[in-house]
Amino acid sequence: MEPLFDRYKEIIPDFESFQKRLYRPLSTHLRVNILKMDPASLFKSFAEKNIHLQRASEKYDRLFHAPDLKSPGNLMEYALGYIHAQALTSCLAAFALDVQPHSYVLDMCASPGGKTSQMSGLMNNTGLIIANELYPSRHIPLAHNLARLGVLNCVITGYQAQEFPMRDRFDYILADVPCSGEGRVRITREGFWSRDKKYVKDFSHLQKRIILRGYDLLKKGGVMLYATCTYNPEENESVVDYLLKNRDAHLFSVETGFAQEPGIRDWNNEQYDGQIKKTARFYPHRVDSVGFFMAKIGRRG
Repeated sequence: MEPLFDRYKEIIPDFESFQKRLYRPLSTHLRVNILKMDPASLFKSFAEKNIHLQRASEKYDRLFHAPDLKSPGNLMEYALGYIHAQALTSCLAAFALDVQPHSYVLDMCASPGGKTSQMSGLMNNTGLIIANELYPSRHIPLAHNLARLGVLNCVITGYQAQEFPMRDRFDYILADVPCSGEGRVRITREGFWSRDKKYVKDFSHLQKRIILRGYDLLKKGGVMLYATCTYNPEENESVVDYLLKNRDAHLFSVETGFAQEPGIRDWNNEQYDGQIKKTARFYPHRVDSVGFFMAKIGRRG
């Protein structure tokens, strides 16, 4: 078998360190739910219980690394909705989109609701969020998390993201789309490599349909964040480039305050639009979390 992700050797910086990092399990990160709890108060409460937390960043006071905490879902604070266990890079997506209070927001692929609830916190439970999730079985954990975390400004819908009705236009859209999930892979996991190239191409076709529909659902001057947890350019830069070729979209720089790499300019003899350099790639040896990709897209007003 070829080395893990060897086909990305030329695009992932410090590739040897990247591969070594894959032998370490994913770290536990917690997001303090500001709808119910002040971060400083939670930090103090956990310290009294000898639960050690580390600030994940000076920029975000509500994100913590919990190096000794294996099962945060067993804590009373979790049941009460004070905290939510969420990958660090996943949390950064909602911060990068930067939704504002009293906005009209669409989360196109919302379950299990981590980013939806985070956006609700950023909006102080004002405005309205449409949390869309196709599969009815995933509505249960989505609704449970939104209720547990005190989200009041949200309704759940069940459309195919790529066919979401065009009746309304939104200020902000989050499109954290279905993907091959390479960013979550660690050596301890088995079975991932049963996925073949056709599987990836099917994702790319779906992602292109979703990003076009998302853009068309934006108000003039609206902003969409396209995100995946994979390294594959066919699911990342290629999809965003497809949007730029088919719509009058423009890209904003992705601002997170964490180590990130710009989007690549070409892949497999395909040249991408120059704006692609404004997209962001996150690697686990640079940010101790899931591998991620983000593109912040604006609709001209």
